Amino acid sequence: MPASIGCLVAAWFAICLAGRTEAQFSFEEAPINYGQTPATDRVAKLAEKLRSGKVRLDYDQQSDYLPAILRELDIPTSSQALVFSKTSLQIHRISPETPRAIYFNDDVYVGWVQDGYMIEFAAMDDVQGGVFYSLRLDGGNPRISRDDGCLACHSSMRTQRVPGFFIRSVFPREDGRPRETGTVTDHRSPFSGRWGGWYVTGTHGDMRHIGNEIASDPDVSEKVDVERGANLLSLKDHIDTNPYPAPGSDIVALLVMEHQMQMQNYITLASFETRKAIELDRVANAEAGRPADYQSEATIKRIASAGDKLVEYMLFCDEAKLESPVAGTSDFAQEFVLRGPQDNQGRSLRQLDLQTKLFRYPCSYLIHSSSFDALPGPMAKYVQKRVLNILRGDNAGADDHFAHLSTEDCKAILEILVESKPAWFVAG
Repeated sequence: MPASIGCLVAAWFAICLAGRTEAQFSFEEAPINYGQTPATDRVAKLAEKLRSGKVRLDYDQQSDYLPAILRELDIPTSSQALVFSKTSLQIHRISPETPRAIYFNDDVYVGWVQDGYMIEFAAMDDVQGGVFYSLRLDGGNPRISRDDGCLACHSSMRTQRVPGFFIRSVFPREDGRPRETGTVTDHRSPFSGRWGGWYVTGTHGDMRHIGNEIASDPDVSEKVDVERGANLLSLKDHIDTNPYPAPGSDIVALLVMEHQMQMQNYITLASFETRKAIELDRVANAEAGRPADYQSEATIKRIASAGDKLVEYMLFCDEAKLESPVAGTSDFAQEFVLRGPQDNQGRSLRQLDLQTKLFRYPCSYLIHSSSFDALPGPMAKYVQKRVLNILRGDNAGADDHFAHLSTEDCKAILEILVESKPAWFVAG
């Protein structure tokens, strides 16, 4: 790596590392053993295929190995989201003229930058949560290597203090540098504060976001020309999109990615918290001569706390209401719906609403993910019981967190889950 690039990367790493606490390093210890545990996610499997020669990546003169990688990982180009703020590793290559492109499916994210020195990967591992990789673009045979240096930013309060993912909205300067640290956004965030430093293509009626434009004042949102950046159907007046596989930065893809990233973080948090609590009980039970499966009150409370956070997020508590209909500029919405199971009425948890809320049925489609299914037994049982009780109307003591779920919503979600996740109802 050239010295100047190394200095930039080192500086960025130092800035991110400065905000970390000792608690954020605890997943490197037993029982998580994050850095010592081999990953089994989709990118890890592709890396092994490349090492063994079972897979070869075709090189593209315009976009490196990106098209081949997206094919191998089954990631649609319609998922393309373009971020021009200098808020990631290859900051020297990112600008409003040359945004970083992100592509994703249910468990993998790929980042590509024009004239970059690497292609970046982030994958959801069933056991270890977010795992990060890079493929160097310095000639020779392409190889994917694990890159835990990304944890400097990707294991903080932004990710629930576990290895994970996030979308950040900032007020960008003319060169893409953020004027402040920004805010993490998900489906609970006000529409008006989303996507600063991102390009956004699609229609959203009278709602306004802060994407597509440069900020002249970090403290006054009106300094971003929200009118000029609104309801943008093409980026032709902003950038040359020819180097990218797709011409836009689809608003629906951004909405889905925001939800997905924090949902995955809550799954990882639930997994880590349960495993840590079980390990503490194991040691204490052995010392006290108690049965090995004895659960302390502290463990029961710890599981409930992390489990409740997961349940509330997956059932879209506090979702920000859409005040106007939303529509994208690519085939992402249509392709996304077809990627998941449907019931015999053609209903799916992946069906989009985009009129007043993100999804037609407010229960995360990641309930069907392998990482959700891999939750440790005590957590899986807690979440299952909690969700089914809420959907069945047995919501005593749950205050008003789930008041947004109509009787019709609950009935439909239950019916969809009966067919698409039948194991839940064997003992549920």
